[in-house]
Amino acid sequence: MNKIHFYTRQLHNEVIPAVGCTEPIAIAFAAASARKKLEEKLKISPSGSSKNSSSVKSRCEYLESIHLKLSENIIKNAMGVGVPGTGMVGIPIAAAMGFCGGDAEKGLEVLGTVTTDDIQQAKTIVQREIITTSMYEGPEKLYVEVEISWKGHRGRVVIAHEHTHVVSISIDDDTIFQAEEPNSQQNPRKKQSSSPEMKEASEKTDQESSVRSIYEFVSHADPEEIRFVLRGAEMNRAIAEEGLSGDYGMRVGKVVREQAAQGILSANMMTSAVELAAGAVDARMSGCMMPVMTNSGSGNQGITATLPVVAAAEYLGSDENQLIRALALSHLLAIHMKRDMGRLSALCGAVTAGAAAGCGAAFLMGGELEAITGTIQNVIGDAAGIICDGAKAGCAMKIASMVEAGVRAAVLAVNGSVITADEGIIEEDVEESIRNLARIGSVGMEKTDKEILAIMVTQ
Repeated sequence: MNKIHFYTRQLHNEVIPAVGCTEPIAIAFAAASARKKLEEKLKISPSGSSKNSSSVKSRCEYLESIHLKLSENIIKNAMGVGVPGTGMVGIPIAAAMGFCGGDAEKGLEVLGTVTTDDIQQAKTIVQREIITTSMYEGPEKLYVEVEISWKGHRGRVVIAHEHTHVVSISIDDDTIFQAEEPNSQQNPRKKQSSSPEMKEASEKTDQESSVRSIYEFVSHADPEEIRFVLRGAEMNRAIAEEGLSGDYGMRVGKVVREQAAQGILSANMMTSAVELAAGAVDARMSGCMMPVMTNSGSGNQGITATLPVVAAAEYLGSDENQLIRALALSHLLAIHMKRDMGRLSALCGAVTAGAAAGCGAAFLMGGELEAITGTIQNVIGDAAGIICDGAKAGCAMKIASMVEAGVRAAVLAVNGSVITADEGIIEEDVEESIRNLARIGSVGMEKTDKEILAIMVTQ
């Protein structure tokens, strides 16, 4: 598989739309999937095909219990973030929404078509206190197990490694689907190829993925072949404007915009990038029903990888083809930097996404490969230690910080100022610096992750 096909496929696979924060959405997706399998068992027409208020109420009245077994990182990121359309936060409402009105066929947009009746019934289920949660003790950082008792039957769905990757389905005592376990030496997020030859080629290409090859790809790719990245930019820009016009969360983006207009903050490229990204996260973390384009399974990372690049293009007067290339560069670098760290970790994903966005800005400022690698080195040297303490309204502040760090790193790198290999965790080879960052986030901060959750659950 050549690099052009590999990177284009990466963009299609890892840059996808979602409604709501992806950890509670993973819970909703699992609950919707379990209910769907129970409907098939009981020969009931699928809920999404002909719903009305009486059918939704009837379905929910027969629900006996929902039990969730969740990994620490899922709990951390699902317990304090708004669930779309409900005005509520937390794990129980996410599971109830998935059961009442979720459409499993829509993946991360599982709650995109819920009705007011679905929402009301979901709130009633939460009030009944029939949803329980326990901790998953296994090695996977992304693990969701949902068992639903409904109409005398039990439906169980297990998700692991990716937010919508189903690995097991059971009805009563029968396992009706069991995915093949990934090789422990391989990336657990990797999709199985259609043939051994394709699989070998894909793995080899993945191993050879690098900042250099990504830069070369976006520099020479036909813009028409990757034009679809503009859809994500438009989608994320729309929710940003919603966040900036409303009063969502901490109103980080809105306050930055207002203060820039008054002259308290400077109205410049960096401020524009911050207000757009933070405004989108303000709305998303508060449960806005508008979709966002994700990156590596995260909506906030998708927002961070796109909107600062959009702001830079507008400020610099870049043409559409330049924007397309810069967006593709940002997305692919964000994916590349997250590869060895995993979907969820103690390290805030805004660090890698902010670095990627800075690279997009550097590209638009005329920076070549040296400036791109320098931007990554500068961000890693500047902001590597930002912890993830769960998805919440305050994430907009972390996004704002990392957007500033990314743009500042880009400006410095384009002008030849780069942190040297004599400092901190920076190596001469940017790939080694990225691996150092992944090592800190996935291994070094493992105990930190547990302490963060322990603090959160005792508050």
